[in-house]
Amino acid sequence: MDKRKFLKIGSLGALGVALSPSISGFSLPDKLRTAHIGVGNMGKEDLLAISSHPSVEVVALCDVDSKYLDAAHKLFPNAKTFADYRVMLKTLRNEIDAVIVSTPDHTHAPASLMAMEMDKAVYCQKPLTHYVAESRAMNQMANSKKLITQMGIQVHSFYDYKLATLLIQSGIIGKVHTVHAWSPKNWGYDGQAPEGADPVPDSLNWDLWLGTSNARPFKQGYYHPTNWRKVMDYGCGTLGDMGVHIFDTPYNALALDVPLTIKNECRATSDFGFPENNKVTYEFPGTAYTTEKLTWIWHDGVGMPEDHKDLRLPGWKKRKSKSKKSSGDKGISLDAGVAAEGQLPEQGAMFIGEEGRLLLPHFMQLPKKIVKKKYVDISAQIEELSKLHQLGQPIRDYNKEGPKHYHQFVDACLGKGECSAPFSYASRLTETILLGVIAGRFPNKTLHWNSKTASFDEDEANQFLEAKYRSF
Repeated sequence: MDKRKFLKIGSLGALGVALSPSISGFSLPDKLRTAHIGVGNMGKEDLLAISSHPSVEVVALCDVDSKYLDAAHKLFPNAKTFADYRVMLKTLRNEIDAVIVSTPDHTHAPASLMAMEMDKAVYCQKPLTHYVAESRAMNQMANSKKLITQMGIQVHSFYDYKLATLLIQSGIIGKVHTVHAWSPKNWGYDGQAPEGADPVPDSLNWDLWLGTSNARPFKQGYYHPTNWRKVMDYGCGTLGDMGVHIFDTPYNALALDVPLTIKNECRATSDFGFPENNKVTYEFPGTAYTTEKLTWIWHDGVGMPEDHKDLRLPGWKKRKSKSKKSSGDKGISLDAGVAAEGQLPEQGAMFIGEEGRLLLPHFMQLPKKIVKKKYVDISAQIEELSKLHQLGQPIRDYNKEGPKHYHQFVDACLGKGECSAPFSYASRLTETILLGVIAGRFPNKTLHWNSKTASFDEDEANQFLEAKYRSF
C-alpha cells in the first residue's frame, strides 16, 4: 500500500475536518494532553516518565495487547483506552496535544506520521524508523509543519554524554580519525523462520500488532512481546537497539552527517533474523572535529568487540569472552559498572584522535583520556566545562536522570526550551544506523551511499530502503 494513500485514509484531513493548531503555533497550553501508543515494557517506562512531569495530563492509552493496556489503565483510570492507534487519533484528534510512540520499530513511522499529519507533537522511541525512506519522510513532515519532536534516546540528556560532546569539541584529543563503538548484546537469530502457527493469546490483536508489515502467522516466542528485535520484518537488530544509544554521542560530538560507505562483516542472511555478530565499518566525510575522513567501527554480539590496539586500556590483559545478561531497552546491563583494571567497559565508545584517545563507557561513567597507554587527569577541564555550560553534577541514579529527556520534550511543547534530539537530528542518526543494518544483507561487501539521491550505487541494496505498507 502506498504510504501517501495510507496517511490519507488514516487521517481526518481527507474528510475535510479543520486542522487543529500545531503545538508550535500561536497558543501554548498550560497542560500537555498526551496520548500513548504502546504501553507495555518500554512503553510503560515512557508513560511513567512523561507523566511524571507536573504539567502532563494523560488523556489516552493504546495497545494491541489488552494485558498491557489494562495494567496502564489502572495507573491512569481517567484515560480513554484503544487497541487501534488510528481509531484513537481520529476519535481524540481535538483532545490531545502530543503523541508518544513506543511500539515495535515497524510501527514507529506509520503511527508517528499519522499523528504529525494531524499537527501533533511526537515523542518516538528509537530507532526513529524501520526504513530509511521513513526517516526522511518523518523529518520532512516535522520540518514542514514546524512540530515539536524528540526521539527517545534518554542518555542524550545525561551528564556524561553532554560532557563527552563538549570535551571532544574543545579539542581534548585533537581531530578524531576513528571511532570504535560496541555492545555484546545479541538481538540476532541465526535460524530460519519458524514453521506452522500457534494460537494467538486472547489478550493480543495479532493483525493490529502486524500493522503495515507483511502478514505472518503468530508463533509463540518469536515476535510479541520481546523477540521482535531479532526479526528483519519488525526490528533492526542490535545495531538498531544499542547502536542508537552508543552512536549518539560520538555522532553528535563530531557533527557527522550520513556515511559515504558501509561494510558489514557478518554471516550470510537468512532473510528472517539478523546476524548474531556484526562488525560494521562506516566511512564518513570529514567535519570540523575530524580528519579529512572518519572511520567508524561498530561491534556487536556475544564477546564483542574483537581485540584491537585502539581499544587496549592502561593495565590491559587479554580477557575471556563471556555472555552477559542485559536488562532490555534502557540500554542498561545488569552487571554493568566500572570494568576491572585494563578491561573495556561492557558497552561504550572510543574516540581515537591525533593527540590521544577518549573512552566513553555506556553508561553513567565519566569519559577518560588516554595518551601513550596512560590515563591523563582531565578533572580541571571537566570542572571548567561543567561550570561554563551549567551541566550541574553527575547523577548516578537512572530513575532520577532518566526523566530529563522526556521532560525536555514536554517543556518544549509548553514553549519552555527546545528538544535536543528532534527528528531533524534523529532522522540522520537513524539513517546511518539503518544503512549498517541493510549492509548486513550483503556480508563483507562495501556499499556506497549517495545522500543526495538517497540511494546506493549498488542497485540491489535499494530494495531495502522502504517497503509497501499492508492494508489492515
